[in-house]
Amino acid sequence: MVKEIDAKISEIDKEIEKLKSQEVFDEVQYYVLRRQRHDLVKMCKNIGPHDKVFLARHKKRPKITEYIENIFEDFFEQQGDDLGKEDGSIFGGIATYHGMPVTVIGHRKGNDLNENLKCNFGMPGPEGYRKALRLMNQANKFKRPIITFIDTPGAYPGLEAETNGQGSAIATNLAKMSALNVPVIAVVTGEGSSGGALAIGVANSVLMLENAVYSILSPEGYATILWKDSSRSDEACKMMKLTAQDLKQFNVIDDVIPEPVGGAHMNPKAVYKTVDRYIRKELMKYVKMDGDELSKHRYKKFRNIDADYLKVL
Repeated sequence: MVKEIDAKISEIDKEIEKLKSQEVFDEVQYYVLRRQRHDLVKMCKNIGPHDKVFLARHKKRPKITEYIENIFEDFFEQQGDDLGKEDGSIFGGIATYHGMPVTVIGHRKGNDLNENLKCNFGMPGPEGYRKALRLMNQANKFKRPIITFIDTPGAYPGLEAETNGQGSAIATNLAKMSALNVPVIAVVTGEGSSGGALAIGVANSVLMLENAVYSILSPEGYATILWKDSSRSDEACKMMKLTAQDLKQFNVIDDVIPEPVGGAHMNPKAVYKTVDRYIRKELMKYVKMDGDELSKHRYKKFRNIDADYLKVL
């Protein structure tokens, strides 16, 4: 449903832009178009899991670079995995957050085909996860809180990635993150699939945007494995319990960050302010804890994930 509505909204937006470019501005037609758009957006309330997957993957959904630009200050990007290769699908560095030095790491997607090719559509290889680990170890050394932004269809599954240690890189991140002595806040902003997402998601608090999804693999992959038919992804979405609301119920995540009706791309500035508020609230819980308390809290959190959710998997 949302996919069709979104296509209609895009057409209306084009008509509005065309109207604005005309020498004689037709206010009546403009009002009619704005009203039609408003009514279409309202239809996006109370949507199902399959529609949430569409919104989580929306090409206009805010990316990590935009979150950093609007939430943090003095960001300084750091590149490389200490072994000689840069992976553009992991973006990270040092920044200040309300006057506090922090390390920010996340998956990077592009806004067009060329940008997506440069960052491999947000699918990191082992070099990307080693870069993330390097930044986390540095943050741990200098006692900087870590904030991660998760938005990936999964780790890159290619032969070269596997040859270069994809599985080992992810496993190492999971182990090392669980033992970090600084606060870690993870925010699932779009889609978070498989170990590719979890490799930067072992956090003291895991937050999700209202229309984000977080799962063991994509719905298409789930349907292919279960029914040998990827077209049944709609059914898979319902079975997988991948929405923020489901995962909050099972204690997999700590809180759901509200979005504008129709998705985060409808009003990105409002989303940045809301995400900022939720991160700050969670971070304040942990900044006074010592390192041992933080690592124990993180360990206990993941050991106590609701058994009912594990049955679903």
